[in-house]
Amino acid sequence: MLSRTADHLFWMSRYTERAENTARILDVNYQTSLMPQSAAVAQAGWEGLLAISELTAAYKAKYGEVTQRNVLNFMVRDMDNPSSIASCLRGARENARAVRGTLTTEVWETQNITWLELSQLINSKTFERDPTPFFEWVKFRSHLSRGVAIGTMLQDESFHFLRMGTFLERADNTARLLDVKFHAVQSDFYGTASELDLDYDFYHWSAILRSVSAFEVYRKVYRDVIKPELVAELLILRSDMPRSLLACMNEVLANLSAVANDHSGETARVAGKLRADLEFANIEEILATGLHAFLTQFLDRVNNLGGRISQDFLMPSPH
Repeated sequence: MLSRTADHLFWMSRYTERAENTARILDVNYQTSLMPQSAAVAQAGWEGLLAISELTAAYKAKYGEVTQRNVLNFMVRDMDNPSSIASCLRGARENARAVRGTLTTEVWETQNITWLELSQLINSKTFERDPTPFFEWVKFRSHLSRGVAIGTMLQDESFHFLRMGTFLERADNTARLLDVKFHAVQSDFYGTASELDLDYDFYHWSAILRSVSAFEVYRKVYRDVIKPELVAELLILRSDMPRSLLACMNEVLANLSAVANDHSGETARVAGKLRADLEFANIEEILATGLHAFLTQFLDRVNNLGGRISQDFLMPSPH
């Protein structure tokens, strides 16, 4: 088993990345909800958001009817929800606190200040009026956490597990976002659509691209109108897109290789095969065989990989 520090940093980075990704998906849903649309479409958006995190049952047991206000409360403030932003940032801070003596001052202070500022922000009137600045704050604190770690930490095994945790979590969340949001679009990829549908699709896909900081990247890479199949290609198969599934798996495999031991060969093989399947795929084949099936299988495989990494390297304690 690895050192206690590596274990806690693996989970600290996963919680920080999960908080950021939750903020991203909440933001895109909130922005989309401001577009002209029927109540049923808006409702489906919030229900889809719960489905992304597999939290529909837990939400309905506590809140009943799905409403924007309650979903925001559940996904931002609710400490009973282990995937809420508040729960994730608490988890990140607690894992950092557990090994505070071995962290650089900057890494610890970044986590601690984030936690201390959180309650003030989510209980403010500004959040109730418009949650977007709060979501931007969560993303900024996550960026800061990663940057401080890269800029100040010794690049030993603990560092590699911190990076591995980040990219495992990011791959999982990007796949979930794509899966649910592709289902939410009403018009067919290649079918005919009304002008209103096309306008809605443009803003819908723009919001999704912005949610993963990919709007400008899309324009630079494709120099084309926003097409669903190209959005899927960018976020699945482009190795130069930092939040794509392939880019995430490249990072996971590189960091896994750096900490390989005598009994991690099968885990490395599983990671390598998943990366290779992405590297040699093409988007036409994925769409022809079914994007939902592809993403569901990817989520199963990446979660299996995360379990293998925990079993091979990390301490079997709660985090």
